[in-house]
Amino acid sequence: MVDALDAQAGVRLTLEGACPGGQVGAAYVRWTDGHRSVLKWRPHSSAEELRAGPLAVTEALRLAGYPAPATELVAQVGHAVVMVQELLPGGKIDRLDHRSLDQVLQLNELQAGRLSGRTDIPAVDLHLNEDGAGYCLHGPLREHNRRSAALERWIAAVGADSRPRLAGTDAVHMDFHPGNMLAGGGAITGVVDWDGAARGDRRFDLVTLRFGIHAQETDPGVTQRLDAVLDSLPEDVLRPAWAHMSLRMVDWAIRHFTPGDVEHWLDLAEQRVS
Repeated sequence: MVDALDAQAGVRLTLEGACPGGQVGAAYVRWTDGHRSVLKWRPHSSAEELRAGPLAVTEALRLAGYPAPATELVAQVGHAVVMVQELLPGGKIDRLDHRSLDQVLQLNELQAGRLSGRTDIPAVDLHLNEDGAGYCLHGPLREHNRRSAALERWIAAVGADSRPRLAGTDAVHMDFHPGNMLAGGGAITGVVDWDGAARGDRRFDLVTLRFGIHAQETDPGVTQRLDAVLDSLPEDVLRPAWAHMSLRMVDWAIRHFTPGDVEHWLDLAEQRVS
């Protein structure tokens, strides 16, 4: 991708190595003036759609002082989009503590209403009754075992009672978990990986956060605090958001990880099935 940018756009970057963590390609690069950035790419994507959706979301948040990375370059390279984004300070959060949770909740509140009047930015598609593009597939749940099939039936039932897209004018990250947050000096310094960002209800991201910390250790009481926040959400927000994340994580585990991982996500998903 670095070579393609040089050939197509005349932009020469020096590759410094892969970014740690994550399941999608990202790498550290250095510009000719010496400053460092993060290079990312999304296969089978459109630069125009990214500019009108996720990148527009981060621009709106940055205007409000939200620590989202600036986008320095976007280029279409064949079927893929290459993005070069600001390298924010700090390191990834390995363990969520109470202080960090306080800051995460404050950042989530800052997402409220940031896309008011921006009907041009697509709303979150929940995929509760149809497959997403390579994720949120219903078939694997129906076919894996009785537990996953029962979960899929509940997801479809929630979908029948819900809008196909999330209502609201908030900025929604869609992958809001500690692995996409940076911290330093006791403060959260950045939230990254906004590639799926859309318009909707910011509280969706709190459900995503709950699924994110299910795979991590947290300080005692952190999970219980977040569960209490979720308990206070309206059912018409919590149920479709929980159904979406249950579908997303169980489907992905069935297709990419071990049977034990599938049971791990089913254990969490079933906690709010009713």
